[in-house]
Formats: sequence, C-alpha cells, structure tokens
Amino acid sequence: MKQTITVSNGAATLDTNRRNFLKLSGVGLAIAGLALVGCNDDDDFQTMPASSVFDLGTGDVGVLNYAYALEQLEADFYTKVVNSFYTGISSFEKQILTDLYHHEVIHRDFFKTAISAATSNVLPTLEFQYTGVDFSNRNSVLATAKALEDTGVSAYNGAGKYITNVDYLVIAGKIVSVEARHAAAIRDLINPKSADFSGDDVVNALGLDLAKEPKDVVTVAGGFIKTPFTWKERGII
Repeated sequence: MKQTITVSNGAATLDTNRRNFLKLSGVGLAIAGLALVGCNDDDDFQTMPASSVFDLGTGDVGVLNYAYALEQLEADFYTKVVNSFYTGISSFEKQILTDLYHHEVIHRDFFKTAISAATSNVLPTLEFQYTGVDFSNRNSVLATAKALEDTGVSAYNGAGKYITNVDYLVIAGKIVSVEARHAAAIRDLINPKSADFSGDDVVNALGLDLAKEPKDVVTVAGGFIKTPFTWKERGII
C-alpha cells in the first residue's frame, strides 16, 4: 500500500534551511551506471521461506547485503513512525521524521537495485520486531531512532574497509554522510541546541565518527531483526 503523508501547511515554513539541508542530502545516489529505479513502496520484494536461513554472501556482495539489511530496518521503522505519529508531535518534528522516512526508503530501494545488478544473491525482505518500543510515545520513538541512526553510521564506517570495488565505496560514503546528518538531527530533537548532535559517545577525540565491526552492530540492530540470516565470512549469526 502506498504511504500518504499529510503535513500541515505551516510545516514548510518552519526552519526551512534545515529542512532543505536534510532533503538535499538524500538526492544524487545514482553512480557507476547503477540507476535508482522504482522508489515505490508498492515494489514487490523477494520473501524467504520460513525454513531457510539466508547467508549474506562473500566479498562486496556480502557487505552490500549487510548494508541492505540495515536500510530495510531503518525504512521499516520510519514507515511505522509516519503511519502513526506519536502523541503531541509538532509540525516541525513531523516534517523531519517524514524526510528521514523518504531518505531511508530511497536507500533501501537503492541497495536492492545495486545488489540485483551484481548478483542473484539478494537479501529477501526481512521481518522486524520492536519489543519495548512505544510508537505513540515521543521519548520511545526518538530514543529508538537515535540508536538506529548511531548504529547505522558506525556500521558503514566499520564495513568500509571490507569493500574492494571503489564505486561501491563511493556509494557507501555518500550514504553514510546522510545517515550522520540523520543522527545529528535526531539528537538535536532530543536535546536541542546542545553538543549532543556530535556527542563524545559517537565522535572520538580525533573528531572522527566511531566505526563498529559487523558483529558488534548486530548486537544492537539484531534485536530488531526477526528474520534469521548469517554472514559466515564475518562471523555473524
């Protein structure tokens, strides 16, 4: 079913520069002949038989499938957020979360297209669970968004060294920069006008974002992913 997002007329006038900053950061993701097609929530995704356990694969394909799993999770989370915004949400916060939703759907569909162009070993549509997340509660939604965005940034940073194709590395660099903007935006919503947007818990003393190995990322993101999969090459179960 297509998503219909309704935003109040006043939202477009709220902090316009910041809104455009977020929106513009999500465009231009076609590179190296890989055209983004069909950014449509009606796309039919491959599903996995319940008895099967998908392996992400080896080399660059494995890394791309890994990123695709994380983008599926973020897209699914924000889809739930915008389908039923939390109680008392402001027009400004509604617009920010809607922008993030659109970005994550684009990222998800981009990876599906890129992987399909390279191999038949494409990660199927995953099922997710949000135990303990109250989508009607602002604190619960934003805390979950913060965890997912911070984890996503560190995941890309940690996986970059495993990518051998320079074109894929450029794509990952473009996407992780957008994810970092998402993380900063969510952190600012939680604690406005503070240093939390680039807190010491995610930016080290050298001014660099943290990088996490896949096995460490799965300890956070894996709790949301209901569908089992493996990545034998990187020791992920």
